[in-house]
Amino acid sequence: DLYPPKSIKIEHAPRLTVETLSDDCIKDISFSVFPGEILGFGGLIGSGRSEIAQSVCGLRPKAAGTIRMDGKPITLRNYRDAIENRIVYLSEDRKGNGVFLDLSIAENISALDLNQVSRRWSIDPKREMSQAEEMKVRLDIRCASVHQAVGTLSGGNQQKVALAKLLAVDPLVLFVDEPTRGVDIGAKAQIYAILRDLAAKGAAIVMISSELTELIGLSDRVLVLHEGRIVGEVRGETMTEENIMQMASGLAQEEAK
Repeated sequence: DLYPPKSIKIEHAPRLTVETLSDDCIKDISFSVFPGEILGFGGLIGSGRSEIAQSVCGLRPKAAGTIRMDGKPITLRNYRDAIENRIVYLSEDRKGNGVFLDLSIAENISALDLNQVSRRWSIDPKREMSQAEEMKVRLDIRCASVHQAVGTLSGGNQQKVALAKLLAVDPLVLFVDEPTRGVDIGAKAQIYAILRDLAAKGAAIVMISSELTELIGLSDRVLVLHEGRIVGEVRGETMTEENIMQMASGLAQEEAK
């Protein structure tokens, strides 16, 4: 009951396609993610899951390979390029990279694209407040005021602010890295509902998680990584903890030899 129903409509044309992405940590990574889909990345810590997301989003040094958005090649030199192409990344390190703890909820939400809340090269407080109030309601952020410092919120509400900051740029592709780490069960259920609702509205989502039950419960399919490579895909009845762990640990490859 913790997980919303999975997608019943996933479009046939991929939103994002990655071809032969390689650097010092990942090797020949190729995958596509479709509008309406939550694609899971499974694997042990150090398998390259986060490195793939960070490379695609321009948060790591340039990797070799090709990235296509709606079939057209794009160049993502840095995170600003990714945001302009409406590709965003939720860090697994919420307090280090996800939110600005000393800033207000409103200031956090507007941080990725100040143009939306600016007028003549300065921030318009009314626009920033309006944006924050809208996100507060949309994501059910529990707070006394959107002027409240994010550091004073619970872990679950801090994570909702981190998500709100991404949603403020109306993304088409979201990479979410350990999206429910350090939050209580109630906030987890809300975050799952938010992600599934985004997919239902046409977003393409890539979710990285160390929790196998979360991967299986929320993902439409899961790509499994081992030592920087994609070693398998599971979906439907094959999406089991046993299958994912066999691939992630390298046992499936050893048995196939």
